[in-house]
Amino acid sequence: MGKTGPVVLTLSLGVFGIITTEMGVVGVLPRISEDLGVPPATAGWLVGVFALVVAVAGPFATLLASGVRRKTVLATALAVFAASNAVYALTDSFPVMLAFRIVPALFHPVFFAVALTAATRLVPPERATRAATTVFAGVTLGFAFGVPATSYLAEHLSLAAAFWFGAGANLLALLGILALFPAMPAEQRLSYGSQVRILRRPRLWLAVSAVVFVFAAMFSVYGYFAEYLERVTGLGGSTVGALLMAFGIVMVLGNLLFGRLLERDPVRTVTAFPVLCVVVYALVRVVGPWAVPMVLAVLLWGAVHSGGLVVSQTWLARDARDAPEFGNSLFISFSNLGITLGTAVGGLVVAGFGARQLPWAGAAFALAALAAVLLRRRLGPEPAGEGVPVPVAEPAALPS
Repeated sequence: MGKTGPVVLTLSLGVFGIITTEMGVVGVLPRISEDLGVPPATAGWLVGVFALVVAVAGPFATLLASGVRRKTVLATALAVFAASNAVYALTDSFPVMLAFRIVPALFHPVFFAVALTAATRLVPPERATRAATTVFAGVTLGFAFGVPATSYLAEHLSLAAAFWFGAGANLLALLGILALFPAMPAEQRLSYGSQVRILRRPRLWLAVSAVVFVFAAMFSVYGYFAEYLERVTGLGGSTVGALLMAFGIVMVLGNLLFGRLLERDPVRTVTAFPVLCVVVYALVRVVGPWAVPMVLAVLLWGAVHSGGLVVSQTWLARDARDAPEFGNSLFISFSNLGITLGTAVGGLVVAGFGARQLPWAGAAFALAALAAVLLRRRLGPEPAGEGVPVPVAEPAALPS
């Protein structure tokens, strides 16, 4: 990528910092619960509220930022994330921490949208896909290294040290943006008003429902990853941190596998995904109390979990081909709505029935996703002229 390579890598570092901030709390929820004196289900809202804000505000925040210089938008978003991590490290008040989960969530979708657009504009057209892939490699790296590093630091140093790590990652990316990112004029985005006609399609709403249920299935269990392994399997914090890292590394391989399966047969792959989730969650439920089988189950879990991103986006994109940008905003919003729903229900299950029963919540959401996919398949292909094919992009966020 020549001279633009360091810029694109800096954008990827920014994505890494944001994902570490967003999902790093998953591995430290037990510490937050203990240190701040709140129940585990209440602490889980640090994940759910973030996702809910992204779901509700994402398209509007991105549109509002469309007239601002890209460098300013990117730098401001990273500064907000760095400052929010500093607040997490310094506060002993759960309401304050919760408030500073809301603020950066407003900037999350804006950063992702602008970073992707900027990366593809900085390189020749034939390298645009590679640039976008490089930027969003930060998502996988955030899961593979950022989340477990946060957990490790919280266990071996302090909860504050874990959040200072997140602040440092975002601050480093901010300095890179200020030093390397070129002055690029804002490019006015088209209004979503001309694209909302796709919302009249029953096919689209079935696809949207599948996205919500898939992400609810994923995060009703993953949102309490540390809670399950500590309470049910009896593992220590350092072991949980190592398993979080293994989970993220396996996600890299799983994402590649599901990408190839989607290229060969997207409909069957999408249909098979919720079935695989049910199988994995049944396995996690059965072997939960035993450490060695649970470690092996975690690896399989990570491989399947990774497919939810690309599978969901591919499925929704099929019914939004003539409005891909608006369709992508729907994916970001409703995937994060699914995360909110999943973490909320998971928290209720933990509070009411104990962590051991979490896999049943994930399996129930996966079956709901399967039902939505099968109903969408019954409607058949979209009518002629309803859309034009476009390439399926890389996942635009975790969604949050």
